[in-house]
Amino acid sequence: MNIEKAWDLLKKEGFKKTDKREQILDIFSKTSKYITARDILDVMMEEHPGMSYDTIYRNLNTFVELGILEETELAGEKNFRMQCEVDHHHHHFICLKCGNIKEINFCPMEVLQNSIPGYEIENHKFEIYGNCPECH
Repeated sequence: MNIEKAWDLLKKEGFKKTDKREQILDIFSKTSKYITARDILDVMMEEHPGMSYDTIYRNLNTFVELGILEETELAGEKNFRMQCEVDHHHHHFICLKCGNIKEINFCPMEVLQNSIPGYEIENHKFEIYGNCPECH
């Protein structure tokens, strides 16, 4: 997702444009990797020395709820990245060393659905973790 789409969603939901929200979105727009709230805080402390985790997490959670950010858990910590801008269903391989992401254009749910007849799946999340060729 690009920043313009993100602001359109935020404005539509009644959120004001603030310097802090703008900086958070700018940080995400410059990377395709998953990053933590700590990563965001470290960058923002330079301009906003009194910045708190609560402010960061509140904004990150809002961005996730609105579909601006994706979230996953790596090593017991929530990580976030900008929502993909593709119009097809896909999943990701996430490198545990460098954080690079590789798109996977296959969905295992097509196979798994047959193994649980009668169950209605409303949503799913599938991620693969490991090391990319550069980190292997």
